[in-house]
Amino acid sequence: MILPINSANNRINFSAEKKSEPQTTNPLEDSVKKLPYSHDTLLKNNFWTRTRIGFDKFTNAMTLYPAKGLKGSRNSNFYEFLTMGSVPYLVGSLMLMSVFNTNSKFNVFGRSKAAPLGRKMALGVLFYGLAKQISKSFISTPVKALTGVDMNVPYAKVVYEHPEYVDDSDITSVEYHKVYESVDFPYWQMLYNENNGKPRNEYFDKIAQKLGMGTNLNDSDQEVKPLIKEVITKARAATNISSYLWAAVGLGVAFQEPWDDFFKVMTWKFWDKQKIVKAATTFKDSLFDSAKAFYHGEGKGFTKHAGKFLLGAAAASTILGIINVMNISGKPAKMSAGDVIDKKEKYVVN
Repeated sequence: MILPINSANNRINFSAEKKSEPQTTNPLEDSVKKLPYSHDTLLKNNFWTRTRIGFDKFTNAMTLYPAKGLKGSRNSNFYEFLTMGSVPYLVGSLMLMSVFNTNSKFNVFGRSKAAPLGRKMALGVLFYGLAKQISKSFISTPVKALTGVDMNVPYAKVVYEHPEYVDDSDITSVEYHKVYESVDFPYWQMLYNENNGKPRNEYFDKIAQKLGMGTNLNDSDQEVKPLIKEVITKARAATNISSYLWAAVGLGVAFQEPWDDFFKVMTWKFWDKQKIVKAATTFKDSLFDSAKAFYHGEGKGFTKHAGKFLLGAAAASTILGIINVMNISGKPAKMSAGDVIDKKEKYVVN
């Protein structure tokens, strides 16, 4: 990889034309172009960081990345392609929500029948996405508390891009990844302490202690890394299963009759405080009543208890998934010298 050449006072550009006077840097221009990270940086996994990363990736997926791909930029890569996957997901969701709601061509009778179903479908799409996303924390949060392994810890990766024009220099961009994005090849280097006065293996020491492997290990990183891979693999599998079941629960709750009361008072007039408060109160009541209706069900036989079965399956997948994660096969057994040496026998040391 060829890195850019910079100096303290002058910027050297390689171009076809010779310049008679040295080019001076513009402090204002440099402050605008300066990236928030100068090297790969581990980030805190909190709400504000996740929000900022999500907003940055979404805005780039809607504007910058498609433009680079359509013009055939040599810097358009697989990360940008995957990030743009959120665009068709959003467009498809909006189309589903508008299928029965754009009913202006229906007659009066057809509009009256389509409107309630259309609103519930739109709410179902919303609840499906929210339940699927929120339920992921049902696995990741307990796993982090029990093992110390944060399967979603993010980091900012600084990418040096290829110059596309003659005067291009110091072209960099930032990508947001997760340390355990690849189970086989995690970015271990992000987890070590480097030149900050703390123990280099502090992260791995904490995990070893959480897993009951003791303290003051000589090479805690080498002992713990295989166990971390096993935890990540099992936790990711449990998340994939349980998140879809919880998404189905959210969809089922959205199609219950009590939501009709909310749709009657729902308003888009955010400036009308009285209507907004009434709509919020009705939403809370409708959500509670819809959850009860989903659980108790209607009709007879399986139909009546379908909500209970689905809710039980989602909860069971989460609980069993966490139990499976904690059943670490590569964890060394706790054995003392008394468990190995039988004091009743005689031993000869040569």
